[in-house]
Amino acid sequence: MPIKLRKVIETVAKEKNVPEEVIEKALKDGIFAAVKKEYKLKNDQIRVIYDKEKDELKVLVKKKVTPFVEDERKEVTLEEAKQHNPDADYGKFVWMPLDLEDIGRIALAVAKDVIAEKVSKVERDILYKEFKEYEGKILTGTVRRFEDGDIIVDLGRLEAILPKEEQIPKETYKIGDRVRALVLKVTKENKYPVLEKGKVKRVIKTYEGPLVILSRTHPNFLKRLLWVEVPEIQEGEIEVKAVAREPGERAKVAVYTKDKNIDPVGVVVGLKGSRIQNVSNELSGEKIDVIEWSEDPAKFIIRALSPARPTKYRLLPKEKRIEIAVPKDELSLAIGKNGINAKLAHKLTGWHIDILSEEDFEKIQKLPTK
Repeated sequence: MPIKLRKVIETVAKEKNVPEEVIEKALKDGIFAAVKKEYKLKNDQIRVIYDKEKDELKVLVKKKVTPFVEDERKEVTLEEAKQHNPDADYGKFVWMPLDLEDIGRIALAVAKDVIAEKVSKVERDILYKEFKEYEGKILTGTVRRFEDGDIIVDLGRLEAILPKEEQIPKETYKIGDRVRALVLKVTKENKYPVLEKGKVKRVIKTYEGPLVILSRTHPNFLKRLLWVEVPEIQEGEIEVKAVAREPGERAKVAVYTKDKNIDPVGVVVGLKGSRIQNVSNELSGEKIDVIEWSEDPAKFIIRALSPARPTKYRLLPKEKRIEIAVPKDELSLAIGKNGINAKLAHKLTGWHIDILSEEDFEKIQKLPTK
């Protein structure tokens, strides 16, 4: 007895947002698995055929024609066989249609499980491909719940995780709040290792993939916010060369342009600081220093130590180290509270920076080069 599937296929495909052919195959595979289990048959003894034009699904079971039927699941009488195959004869095998109503409840449950599993897998693959394209970009979602300090964020099509390590320390959220974050990683796996100093600190797990990890602390979140805020960055007139952050406290951004008629710092900061203030507000007041990048490492490092004003320097390229002299009354300004200014300058430039008073700078002899 054939059954109609078109409406079922169309409805489920629409609900799951997957192609109709995926649902069609899942249904066929599910019924195949159910028949195999119920009748204890091999793969080559079952056929599941779906005629799209007639919208009919048939299940055929391979049976042996015999005068005495001992097992109705695998044998058939000659009289019954000839109703479907005029060439049937004793000892031969024929394909007999199966009434799906003959399948037991257990078998139907198997079919349902197989269908659900296959549709779920395809659905996960589609979601993975969709969100993989957002990796490195910013998405906005809604706070749904909290799990051991992690924030579960509803992105509409799936839930993402904003780990506690990727949250700005002084920020707090409540259920229903809107949150913007960088899509840090999208993986098909259902687990994600959180690293600390190169070692696995803990593993975030979810029931099934894809797993979307968000971040509000990553330097690229700030970089992407600038891209959104500053059209000249989007258009390629200005390039963000480097970003260093102490999330929620302070950041430094190095910008550059080939156009000598453009002031990259002024453009990024905006009129009366409007552009950089918008970005700072998104980062809970994180203070952002914008400096002009230079291929001259000494010039770049000196700018990176802003607002301090170094007066002298000694560059040691082989060690990728620089000794900087600043007025004594600016020493604390150059180092910054808890060393934050010097730390960010180091992160931004990649150079080790020794900050000295002018007096101490003169006392130190130049280190021999190798």
